[in-house]
Amino acid sequence: MKRLLIVAHAPSPNTLRLRSAIENGARNPDIEAVEVVVKAPLEAGPEDILACDAIILGTTENLGYMSGALKDFFDRSYYPCLEKTQGLPFAFYIRAGHDGTGTRRAIETITTGLRWKLVQDALVCRGEFRPEFEGQCYELGMAVAASLDAGLI
Repeated sequence: MKRLLIVAHAPSPNTLRLRSAIENGARNPDIEAVEVVVKAPLEAGPEDILACDAIILGTTENLGYMSGALKDFFDRSYYPCLEKTQGLPFAFYIRAGHDGTGTRRAIETITTGLRWKLVQDALVCRGEFRPEFEGQCYELGMAVAASLDAGLI
């Protein structure tokens, strides 16, 4: 069975709704051979990355950057994973009060250094919270898990 790791910072009820939507999409009943593991960034580490077949990252936009929790996750995981996870399929979403540009750039810089493979376009949920963000997150979780299940990634 393949393993999909979801590492997402969810400090508010709305961001928790987004993380849950990602998880629910990944656990779609039509997806049979993917184990879904969900962890907060401060609970996850390099051992989780090394044990997964794909990863979805989630963060808030904080002062034009990723959350400190996700940055800490990368700080603890970067060197232990650098030579061992090249080509790891990944996707990410950002809950951005503004435009998410700095956050996206930071995540892309780190994942480029790790040589991970982006398998879905970045999802940036901009502006005031809207219910459609949950549907977009559900679709992202389902797309990554279904691709993993089908052996496409």
